Amino acid sequence: MSDSVSVVIPTLNAEPEIEDLLALLEAQTFAPREIIVIDSSSDDHTVEIAKTHPLVRVIEIQRKDFDHGGTRNLGFNESVGDFVLFMTQDAVPVDEFLLEKLLRPFEDGDVAIVSARQLPKEDARPFERLVREFNYPDESNKRSEKDIKRLGIKAFFSSDVCCMYRRSSLSLIGGVPTPCSTNEDMLAAARCLKADMSVCYVADACVYHSHNLSINRQFQRNKEIGMFLSRHDNELGVSSESSEGKKLVEFVVRGLWDERNVVEILAFTFDCLARLLGNKVGRRLGAK
Repeated sequence: MSDSVSVVIPTLNAEPEIEDLLALLEAQTFAPREIIVIDSSSDDHTVEIAKTHPLVRVIEIQRKDFDHGGTRNLGFNESVGDFVLFMTQDAVPVDEFLLEKLLRPFEDGDVAIVSARQLPKEDARPFERLVREFNYPDESNKRSEKDIKRLGIKAFFSSDVCCMYRRSSLSLIGGVPTPCSTNEDMLAAARCLKADMSVCYVADACVYHSHNLSINRQFQRNKEIGMFLSRHDNELGVSSESSEGKKLVEFVVRGLWDERNVVEILAFTFDCLARLLGNKVGRRLGAK
């Protein structure tokens, strides 16, 4: 495929990670045409490091102006590639074939979005490793509008941690959903499916990405998600959300029990309570 790829990376105090990420992107077998770093007023040397890379163009914004959807849409509008790859500063390509593998499904003209598999980092705690394994399985898939009834909200699965978009397709739905404080990727996928396009997950295109979130951070994160789901209920529908949550809990607890890791089962229990409570609080706030 001879089409060009633009990479867009929002950053905030990314000094510990940005050098390795940019070097790995520059070493890809399918080289990106450009890398756009959108920095939200970092306090460290993120901008200086990014500017040492010839493919990189830095756009600086005020921290208060960052929005998950709006900032990525800014990058989309500033980019020139036929395909746009959104990544986060803490996602690490597993190998030099990431872009090449993400591009392959676009050979089907109806494919609008292709997301990568996220593998846990070395420091991921046991239950986080199992959460990643559940959410990012080793089988690829392709979804269209007809799959929404069967899969429910799972049909809209996508993650801008590492996700490539066909420019023409994203333009058809008006760009990256904005303003959007979280889950702009899910909303974009839903709009593409309902516009008779397809969304793919490619299991052999991999990045290392995981978080060991505190109970408070997990609560806050799921409060934001709950608000998002409530505000976009008419567009998304959430009929299968609770069943997916139950499947996740069963998968993780079974895996931890097989390891006889009682301490992690207890830790995961508190993590789940934070997710559940945060989601409920967010839904109430979003409904106001």
